Amino acid sequence: MAQAAAVAEQSRPHGPPRRRTGATPRRLPYLLIAPAALLMLGFIAYPVISVFYYSLQNYNVTKPWRNGFAGLDNFTKIFTQDDQFWSTLAFSGQWVVTQVALQLALGLGLALIVNQTFIGRGFARAMVFSPWAVSGVLTSTIWILLYNSSTGFSRYLADAGIGSYGTSVLSDTGTVFWAAALAELWRGVPFFAILILADLQSVSKELYEAASVDGAGRLRQFFHITLPHLKDAIVLATLLRGVWEFNNVDLLYTLTGGGPAGETTTLPLYVANTGIEGHDFGYASALTTVAFVILLFCSILYLRLSKFGGDPK
Repeated sequence: MAQAAAVAEQSRPHGPPRRRTGATPRRLPYLLIAPAALLMLGFIAYPVISVFYYSLQNYNVTKPWRNGFAGLDNFTKIFTQDDQFWSTLAFSGQWVVTQVALQLALGLGLALIVNQTFIGRGFARAMVFSPWAVSGVLTSTIWILLYNSSTGFSRYLADAGIGSYGTSVLSDTGTVFWAAALAELWRGVPFFAILILADLQSVSKELYEAASVDGAGRLRQFFHITLPHLKDAIVLATLLRGVWEFNNVDLLYTLTGGGPAGETTTLPLYVANTGIEGHDFGYASALTTVAFVILLFCSILYLRLSKFGGDPK
């Protein structure tokens, strides 16, 4: 009996040996992403936490005897005593709304044009997208040369009897805003054109053919087919560009320096001047925190109102 049981046990098919699941295989994915996570903590989380920390401190390197915990004093000063904060915030809002609206309109128009089939379309697309590859400092240098009263186009306008010699649009409070806005439009419009054109490529031509058969013209096709399809791309592009324009420092700093008379000083530029030139890093950190909260609130509100990712209908 025992011998028969032993024979049956030997003849029973055995599956592959079970792999031992130790602690190392389960932890392997975490070990692999640990270097990237540590880098993110070092380059993102630590600076953000530092800004929040210093916003509660009096930290001025030129007055070390006054450094220490300030609590909410910096924030109280921002909202009750700092008139320049409100003026720079108002200009930042004006700058963002103007730039995003004009860049969207021009970028949408350019995307619709280069989406058509015509001779030289590849070259036209390259020319439309080329300003996006230029850095902000180089862009401002180009436009400084164009706005130069001796070598720029204002000299040739004066030769044609338009304007006078020696005038600079960057030093006049009545023209500096639109002069800076034009330079930023030249750089920012390709961003909208690239994103919108990429989304236009995915629109089915059968929809336009069916709409044409039903008697819909180009205008109705644009509002009932093209725009609904581009909704999410437009919302995302305007949100990203709005945040970037709010944080715009490089072009305005090199083009106007925030002048004349502070006419082109945005809130981030005011933060940079307070921290770098004024050495008041505590107050600059408080200003940065306020700007972060404003951007976060506006971004969430915009996404909620635009119903990003929802049904276009």
